[in-house]
Amino acid sequence: MTTTATVVTVVAAFMAGFSGAAVLFRAKFVVEPLAAYGVPRSWWNVLGLLKLAGAAGLVVGFWVPVIGAAAAVGVVLYFAGAVITVVRAKAYGHVAFPLVYMAPAAAALALM
Repeated sequence: MTTTATVVTVVAAFMAGFSGAAVLFRAKFVVEPLAAYGVPRSWWNVLGLLKLAGAAGLVVGFWVPVIGAAAAVGVVLYFAGAVITVVRAKAYGHVAFPLVYMAPAAAALALM
């Protein structure tokens, strides 16, 4: 793995992990939009854990590349779903946020 791929993967893992922890710890800047978008509260813990699993998978990918690739795909798909959720809620000004979190995972996948 190149230095660039390593750095991008670490950034992707950090961002996914941060986002997952923010949901689990009910950070206001995350849960208020989730509620506004109509995401049921009963999903929040699962969504946070999925992001943390993606972050862990990206890190494990340094030793088991197939796990890292699967995790990168999962993180990209997760945030693609987030983009769809934001668009369906007509919160067009917020579309950039999930894209910012998706970008490093997509880049890591491309560099694998």
